[in-house]
Amino acid sequence: MSAKKLVVVFVLAALLAGSGLASARVQIDFWMSMSGQLGETVEALVQKFNESQDEYEVRAFFRGAYAESMTAAIAAYRAGNPPHILQVYEVGTVTMLLSGAVYPVYQLMEDYGMDINWDDFIPAVLGYYLHDGKLYSLPFNSSTPILYYNKDIFAAAGLDPERPPQTWQELEEVSRKVLEAGAARYGFTTGWPCGYLLENTLAWHGVPFATLNNGFDGLEAELLLNEGFALEHMERLAKWHEEDIFRYGGRGDAANWIFLGGDAAMMIHSSALIGTMKQSGLNWGATYLPHYGDPYPKTNTIVGGATLWVMKGHSPEEYRGVAEFLKFVSQPEQQAWWHQQTGYVPISIPASELLEAQGHFEREPYQKIAIEQLNWSEPTPITRGIRLGNFLEVRNVIEGEMENIFGGRTSVKEGMDNAVQKGNELLKEFAEMYQ
Repeated sequence: MSAKKLVVVFVLAALLAGSGLASARVQIDFWMSMSGQLGETVEALVQKFNESQDEYEVRAFFRGAYAESMTAAIAAYRAGNPPHILQVYEVGTVTMLLSGAVYPVYQLMEDYGMDINWDDFIPAVLGYYLHDGKLYSLPFNSSTPILYYNKDIFAAAGLDPERPPQTWQELEEVSRKVLEAGAARYGFTTGWPCGYLLENTLAWHGVPFATLNNGFDGLEAELLLNEGFALEHMERLAKWHEEDIFRYGGRGDAANWIFLGGDAAMMIHSSALIGTMKQSGLNWGATYLPHYGDPYPKTNTIVGGATLWVMKGHSPEEYRGVAEFLKFVSQPEQQAWWHQQTGYVPISIPASELLEAQGHFEREPYQKIAIEQLNWSEPTPITRGIRLGNFLEVRNVIEGEMENIFGGRTSVKEGMDNAVQKGNELLKEFAEMYQ
């Protein structure tokens, strides 16, 4: 055989060997619900894991919004072809727990000898996702609402741009000065109205959203929104809406452009919006979610975002790869990188300590606000979160009644009574389905 042919044979052999090595990698499918820059960041994290070892290859797929991907994954499990890992938002927690499709994360990590100290996790993050004292899914993209403000609007209204309001009373005063000066059309707006104006505001004041410790203690929970603190807060919001102190801009992120366009001086929104704010071109600042003060204690806000669930139906070899990936994701170095890239809260205390040591919070002080809010106090049975069945539908009902209130179609009491009645019907339907 000629030297030229020998070279060709060796090259082909090397290519075939390489192909064999590549195909020998165990494939792990990860269904996510992040697109755009966040989706690219998830893919970069996955690539970092794939390059860190040669036994497993995680493949991330965008499968639509959280509700769509969760429904599709449960259907895929029943059909016998589920993904290995599924990203699910916090309001889907009860549905996942009752689906029968889940391999609990704590059990997975024990079964494959992964040494993770769960006590290293931020208590407010860990506490939300515990079930019977065990962690069933791994916290991934975690956030909480904070208050953003436009420094140029503050200056135009004669306010100190470095002194944002800390209480709801101060927020009202600041808003009035902004309106009187003609510096903006509205004082403040909000994203995700039910999640921020009710769920988190109630928790921040140590007030329950629903009975049975916000649903953690049973499916028979009922809403507590048409009395006491919740009703009084909604009455203030309705009054402020009439005076343009507050502007309701819609559900989800619909109100973003009221603030980003300069029509409002302030906005309550997720701490994960920091990345967007950096690119907005605004001269902005951020601070804690407003608090009324006495007689209400300042406790902690609720974690939002999503976790990673492991689906049943795969081989031990594949599950070892899943466990390796989840361990990789939870490492302080990866959590610090994830936080820097996205603005989401690092889920562990060692990750925050690493960021502190690197001087990150000196350069990016606003990124520490959410961490401090979540750690303001040890989570209580009321402040660890809200765990309700049909939670997305319940939120939609509440926000529909908020729209009736702010639109002047119902009184505050009638609207909140309606929200509680309709919401409780949804909760009862869910409880009956699983009893």
